[in-house]
Amino acid sequence: MSIQRMHVEKRYSEVVIHNGTVYLAGQLADDFDGDIREQTRQTLANIDRMLAEAGTDKSRILSLTIFLRDMADYDGLNAEYDAWVADGAAPARACVEARMYRPDVLVEMCVVAAL
Repeated sequence: MSIQRMHVEKRYSEVVIHNGTVYLAGQLADDFDGDIREQTRQTLANIDRMLAEAGTDKSRILSLTIFLRDMADYDGLNAEYDAWVADGAAPARACVEARMYRPDVLVEMCVVAAL
């Protein structure tokens, strides 16, 4: 089985495709000046873009792990997530509070999807 890697950096690949499964590295917002809702919208847009580039879409997400800097932002995250998630295709999901690598990063998401 071949492994395809996209957007390869020294320490990670943004996308790895293997055996009909797409793995996305932790996705972030493009601009960390926004509040949780804005950072969530940007993060979800980046997920959409990466999945499309890999040849799949959000309706095929199997699992999604969300890292929040502060659980107090849970409702704001969910307001954007609920509007984004494909009807009838909600993935398995986990959401945890985590210390981020920068204090202005409010949310990061990792995705596993089917091709």
